[in-house]
Amino acid sequence: MPSIYDHDLPRTEANFAPLSPLSFIERTAEVYPDRTAVVHGALRRSWAQTYARCRQLASALTQHGIGKNDTVAVMLPNTPPMVEAHFGIPMAGAVINALNTRLDPETIAFMLDHGEAKAVIVDPEFAPVMQKAMALRKATTPLRVIDVEDALFTGPATRIGSTTYDAFVAGGDASFAWQGPADEWDAIALNYTSGTTGNPKGVVYHHRGAATNAISNILEWDMPKHAAYLWTLPMFHCNGWCFPWTVAARAGVNVCLRKVEAQAIFDAIAQHGVTHYCGAPIVHGLLVNAPDTMKEGVPRGVKAMVAGAAPPASMIEGMERMGFDLTHVYGLTEVYGPATVCAKHDAWDALDIGERARLNARQGVRYHLERDVRVLNAETLQPVPRDGETMGEIMFRGNIAMKGYLKNPKATQEAFEGGWFHSGDLAVQYPDGYIKIKDRSKDIIISGGENISSIEVEDVLYRHPDVLAAAVVAKADARWGETPCAFVELKAGATCTEQDIVAHCKKHLAGFKVPRAVVFGELPKTATGKIQKFELRKQAGSAAAIDV
Repeated sequence: MPSIYDHDLPRTEANFAPLSPLSFIERTAEVYPDRTAVVHGALRRSWAQTYARCRQLASALTQHGIGKNDTVAVMLPNTPPMVEAHFGIPMAGAVINALNTRLDPETIAFMLDHGEAKAVIVDPEFAPVMQKAMALRKATTPLRVIDVEDALFTGPATRIGSTTYDAFVAGGDASFAWQGPADEWDAIALNYTSGTTGNPKGVVYHHRGAATNAISNILEWDMPKHAAYLWTLPMFHCNGWCFPWTVAARAGVNVCLRKVEAQAIFDAIAQHGVTHYCGAPIVHGLLVNAPDTMKEGVPRGVKAMVAGAAPPASMIEGMERMGFDLTHVYGLTEVYGPATVCAKHDAWDALDIGERARLNARQGVRYHLERDVRVLNAETLQPVPRDGETMGEIMFRGNIAMKGYLKNPKATQEAFEGGWFHSGDLAVQYPDGYIKIKDRSKDIIISGGENISSIEVEDVLYRHPDVLAAAVVAKADARWGETPCAFVELKAGATCTEQDIVAHCKKHLAGFKVPRAVVFGELPKTATGKIQKFELRKQAGSAAAIDV
């Protein structure tokens, strides 16, 4: 029988609306139209102006036949068009595919084809790479290319499209009546993540997840209205961890930054009153290790969020000396970026730096609007004892999880086996519920915030004619967090050098994937011939670094 609470209580437009982060910019433009939304060099735009441009972009895309569930790729640095793309593209009903600007043409070509991109917006800095990628596409469907022009770009302006971004936007209607998603389960973004084998997997985000993670960002940071957010984190990383939508919800300021350099960061903090920024450990290390003269005049109280490798005691101490407040988060592309946070307690302030570093190095507890995060036995899906010693796999459940992998039902089914998203990260859980990663089941190396598949690098090493066997593991690095360390067993009589290996890898891999250390010798193996990576990890710390 129907419940009394279901009788004559219909769900209508009056009492139910699909969750979407697009509503954030609409409200902010209405409530704070004159507040600054975007800062880029000498450029200043208000929220009313930014919202109008987003609607123009949506309108222009619609006029050119791009709509519901069409993919629009963008290859952009952290500039105003990238901010606008996060609203204008989904306002047209389309899906934004923010491409990693550090990838090689072959990988970009695969993503354009696999995501069936109908259009791509390209910054002049990346036009040469995009031009090569387009030549490598296997798809025969037309791809509209829109060239961005940026006064802050000082390199050669290569035009590869038929129109410029500003001209394209100008052709749209600033009062375009965008509808938002009919269903909050509709796709809003496509992000590619490096798999351990084969081609990258396309992670599909939905409007509900994007909205809930954007709101969780506010709650984890106690983020106030009109925060000034500095774009040190690439917006192609999980859509900037959903912060384009978070900043809009808080009527904050998007302080754009083309390149991540210490001087530029300190200058932006001082000039624009930056209150918040995010980044991989390399970004924070860049600031900590900068000359003291560069730090003069920097205000105290800036809030910094770090993900990737756990922050070491030296980083925490260095950030504290600068007066910065560091928050450690953890997540994956499949959970919209960070979905756990090492929530700090007042009592930790009284502890010595070593103990604070130990506590802050943990991956923490679930985000506010994530339903659950546990360390489970991978076989039984039962929680491991909360003893800080028993290892299991970190698993997520809730709204902050992807729809699945594009065109890959098998991988999607495996990822959600048993009603949990399987992260592949091995961890322990402490009595207070806090999680700490101990190992990565698939040997992913996290370098400067980028995921590197050890198997991908190994495949390239095996292509060298002198290599008999190869294995790649993570080597701790003060600047990058981790870098690939290659262990190579040469064929009899081979005279290959470290430089030969690096040069070979550079021909086949993106720069950040190239090993920063190469060790020659017989690889330790089990009785069945399997390489013992745990032994290599012990040796990686003493391996000499190479200037790549």
